[in-house]
Amino acid sequence: MLKFLGYLRRHAVAVLALALLMGGSGVAYAVAGHGQSASVAQKVTRLYACVKVDTRSMTRIGALKRCPKGYYKISWSVTGPAGAPGAQGPAGADGATGPAGANGAVGAQGPAGPPGPVGAAGANGADGADAISEFAEFFALAPPDNAATVALGADVSFPQDGPSVGSIVRTGPSTFNLAQIGTYRVSFSVPISEAGQLVLTLNGVDLAYTVVGRATGTTPISGTAYVESTTVNSILTVRNPAGNSTALTVTPLAGGSHPVASTLTIERLS
Repeated sequence: MLKFLGYLRRHAVAVLALALLMGGSGVAYAVAGHGQSASVAQKVTRLYACVKVDTRSMTRIGALKRCPKGYYKISWSVTGPAGAPGAQGPAGADGATGPAGANGAVGAQGPAGPPGPVGAAGANGADGADAISEFAEFFALAPPDNAATVALGADVSFPQDGPSVGSIVRTGPSTFNLAQIGTYRVSFSVPISEAGQLVLTLNGVDLAYTVVGRATGTTPISGTAYVESTTVNSILTVRNPAGNSTALTVTPLAGGSHPVASTLTIERLS
């Protein structure tokens, strides 16, 4: 037996050639014989045969069969080479849409875009405060001005002229002409020795809302008020109101050795 196996190893090529030579009948017989179908035969992955060395004959047998006396059982793989690739089949139908993926991380901030177009002009703003269209300042120095007391119902004198622009002018030492119809801002300050009051008048009529006074002390009597002129060339004065108890003394050299000013400033706003 060992000698026979050695013989097969030394003559493996010859045995294989013998199998191929017998393939026309023996292999075909092995594949299709014994009542096996072609489909079954194609599933066979290994063949078995009985070989008689002296006659060099080979007979195919089943895997579980035993060889007759004087024969040796051999086997070999029948897997052939890979066939050529088949033609590509048609594309399958689209699969169902998969679930949405998780949100990605926030990207880095991009560069600033170019400037946008100029916007439309905004609405006009509210009217600003009225500008001063004309003004005038008048004053008195004590001494020498206002040497006499200002009697009840009499007007304070401002006989000297300061800076002025426009049509506001004096008509006498204590009377002043408002040439234009409009709103005027009037400020005055008079150093008075006694307790007393002063009031603005327009065309001889006291303007009650302009009364200012001082009960004690020696500070000037001062006031500021808005006066509405409804006629041209209205006359404005600063008066010691009638009905008070005393005449007023314009204090000379108040607080020192220099003459002290009494002032009247008139500004037309509109």
